[in-house]
Amino acid sequence: MQLLNRLERRFGRFAIPHLTLLIILGQTGAFVLAQGDKDFLGRLVLVPAEVISGEYWRLATFVFLPPSLNIFWFFIAMMVFHLIGNALEKTWGTFRYNIYLLVGYLATIAAGFVNPDYWAVPITNVYFLQTVFLAFAWLYPTFTFHMFFILPVRVKWLAWIIWIFYLYGLYKGPNLVRLTVLAGIANFLLFFGRDIYERIRSRQHRIKRKVESATSIGGRGKPFHQCRTCGVTDQDESQLEFRYCSQCGDNACYCENHIRDHEHVSSD
Repeated sequence: MQLLNRLERRFGRFAIPHLTLLIILGQTGAFVLAQGDKDFLGRLVLVPAEVISGEYWRLATFVFLPPSLNIFWFFIAMMVFHLIGNALEKTWGTFRYNIYLLVGYLATIAAGFVNPDYWAVPITNVYFLQTVFLAFAWLYPTFTFHMFFILPVRVKWLAWIIWIFYLYGLYKGPNLVRLTVLAGIANFLLFFGRDIYERIRSRQHRIKRKVESATSIGGRGKPFHQCRTCGVTDQDESQLEFRYCSQCGDNACYCENHIRDHEHVSSD
């Protein structure tokens, strides 16, 4: 994204490093305090009507709402969040990771205030923080988690479960849930919308090529995808996935082995 490149050059020095750890520390503090006061979390959640009444801290503290008050599930959630958050920061850099969380955070706040009829309804951090997991699953779909430390499950299948819940919320949920779901995934669509489009287009052309190959006599046409790094084409490896790098300015194509391991080329 050329806009992100320009923003990073201008504002990159203001990025907050180890943002994942800061969120985990805040959620851990909230978790501990909530064990002795069950009403404590109610003072952290984002309620637009209370913010308008002067409780401005809720604009920040709702980020620190713990995902669970059960110590086992809280510990698991923090371990996973630490792993995937650090991985994204190393992959993108501190500034882009900050922007990813910031977009989801601001969109969630905006969703809470967009309709005065919902100002009294609490808003949590569930949707926009879960998109950190969705981003990790998109970038590392074959990464394997061991459920209950035993059962191996690829992260892409866990992400599909989250997407199913999101789609259900969009289909059956009240309007506020629909707004918060859309707000929560705004950052994901901003960062990966082009990649999703290119992947769909790539698969459509791959199907078209297979049909043409099956109906034509002899010869192979020009490959549609060719990796800029290693030169392999979709004709050489028909099962290999090709993607376009959103950080490269010339719409450069890379195979799945080099999409995250190449030197970025910018047109500006």
